[in-house]
Amino acid sequence: MNLGDLVERQAGSNPDKTALHFQGDQVTYAELDRRINRVANALVGLGVGKGDRVAVQIGNRLDFVYAYYGIARTGAVLVPLNVMYKAAEVEYIANDAGIKAIVTDAPLYPVAAAIRSKVPTLQHVIVAREAPDDSVVPLAVILESQQDTRPRVEIDPEEVAVISYTSGTTGRPKGAMLTHNNLVSNCEPFLTLPRCALGPDDTSMLVLPLFHIYGMNVTLGGAMLAGGTAVIIERFDAELVLSTIEQMRVTVFYGAPPMYIAMNNLETHRGFDLSSLRGAFSGAAALPVKVLERFNERYGVMIMEGYGLTETSPVVCTNAAGYYTKPGSIGPPLEGVEVKIFGDHDVEMPMGEVGEVVVRGPNVFTGYLNMPEETAAAMSSGWFHTGDLGKVDADGYYYIVDRKKEMVLVSGFNVYPREVEELLYRHPKVADAAIIGVPDDYSGERVKAIIALRPGEACSADEIIAYCRENLAAFKCPKEVEFREQLPKLPTGKVAKLELKRGA
Repeated sequence: MNLGDLVERQAGSNPDKTALHFQGDQVTYAELDRRINRVANALVGLGVGKGDRVAVQIGNRLDFVYAYYGIARTGAVLVPLNVMYKAAEVEYIANDAGIKAIVTDAPLYPVAAAIRSKVPTLQHVIVAREAPDDSVVPLAVILESQQDTRPRVEIDPEEVAVISYTSGTTGRPKGAMLTHNNLVSNCEPFLTLPRCALGPDDTSMLVLPLFHIYGMNVTLGGAMLAGGTAVIIERFDAELVLSTIEQMRVTVFYGAPPMYIAMNNLETHRGFDLSSLRGAFSGAAALPVKVLERFNERYGVMIMEGYGLTETSPVVCTNAAGYYTKPGSIGPPLEGVEVKIFGDHDVEMPMGEVGEVVVRGPNVFTGYLNMPEETAAAMSSGWFHTGDLGKVDADGYYYIVDRKKEMVLVSGFNVYPREVEELLYRHPKVADAAIIGVPDDYSGERVKAIIALRPGEACSADEIIAYCRENLAAFKCPKEVEFREQLPKLPTGKVAKLELKRGA
């Protein structure tokens, strides 16, 4: 199968089943199939074809779903964009991917407008909700004017379907190329999980960002493959989520640690009936055992922690793939996914010994766009090297111990220090700067800036934070700033970040 087949298959077998709930609206599989076809036909009419890249910068709304699967049915490639990205961040990705069109939302249109003249390949801007001017294509018109039939496009499941940009230590986002087969194959094991197999009677909650591979493929893709119903929540709010689980009788919830922390800390005396919830998954960041235990105590639901990466579509392991939960573990691998622990020279480590987590399977990406050297390094010995350190126990349950990479993980979003440091170096008062991650009870980690000012200059932490917020997505910005006369250096001249982390 390719991604375009998921909804079509359900529309053929169960057309009147509700596929999506969003803010009181219900969309059946038959109607969803028609709307997806209309988007696909409009894109074909604009000259978008196989292999063309189409960016989407839309939040958790029905329009994202229409665009995602519509793009898939044309044979084009989706480039999902974080809705928090500013123009400079989108401009880099748009040029690197060579996007031909961008589908955006009216509140985010200024970003598309700002990059339009700076991306030579960009020909079309499509805007959901109200169109700001005549230079854009209104998505509402597309959904009313196009044909309902699917365009005739032959799509090989091994063709690239999504280029999802992920962070690394190079200072540049990397476009991970994921095929139709990568994505569908990562959803299929969820239909047979030992502890929470998805089926047509399930109602999943989709509150994770749709632009993120976790929300896009695990939550949405899993629901569409199983023929279930997805309840879309535009923005996370702890009380709204809990009350929606109760009212809609949600059976499966996918979240990240900050969400569970917020629900644990909710100051309300009203009890929530979560008896319908038979599965609660956690991913995107490490889940503290205390959070798991507290959620189970308060709501009577055991969280099943998992692990994945953008490059693995994303799920590698989950406690739901085992027959019990081991707090602190990410569980065993999904069916069809192989995991090993490698030491130096790609030699497998004995059980219980710490080494790098490597992955092999149908879910592993085909490489980084325009980065053959980085791809070759990541796929050494035929295994994808995650950059994470872990170990495995006698039961085949894996544990993540630490990360080899310097990136900071904020609420499941990767922040690479060099990008923030480069921005700080452009500040007229900054002489030297380093970005590190420090533990945070809510987001897992938070960004800390350590700065040496130019001689004679004075600057406040608020000024630095405001400067970053003007140029970067909020999750990348420092939450705290420390000023020093000079930064510690290694003999090579590099900043001694390990020393800074120890001090923090």
